[in-house]
Amino acid sequence: MSVRIAIDGKLPARAGLTAAALRKAAEFFADSSARRIHSPPWRQVEVHLLGDAESAAVNEEIMGHAGPTDVITQRYDAIPGEPDGLVGELFINTDCACREGAKRPRWSPARELLLYAAHGMDHLSGADDTTEAGYRRMRRRELAWMSRLAKMQKGRI
Repeated sequence: MSVRIAIDGKLPARAGLTAAALRKAAEFFADSSARRIHSPPWRQVEVHLLGDAESAAVNEEIMGHAGPTDVITQRYDAIPGEPDGLVGELFINTDCACREGAKRPRWSPARELLLYAAHGMDHLSGADDTTEAGYRRMRRRELAWMSRLAKMQKGRI
């Protein structure tokens, strides 16, 4: 995997995940999403870790929506003269991940945060969840990626 994953921000202790584990998972999800669309590999993805307030500001600025959300994505194609590969940004709401991950049985804030990373990478590769069918396809794919990642890590997510 040649994608460069940069983590910007801090993971709250209650997330139950280290930045190194998030980086490795993001690399795996980036590789999986690139293979899905048979695209050039991801060159770089910046993962911004935000709280509710920061997420609301980014959501308003980028999407034109009010309030915080789970994950927001931005994708940039290489400009002429740059190395081949896709560049993207994920804006992950850690407050939302901690809140939602704690509500689900047999789930955790760490898994919720990884789900947001997988979901963001899926969006970066062009997946769309604006219809019920699109949402279901994305969720199945993202959970399958998480399952493969857990098997590779011997169940440590």
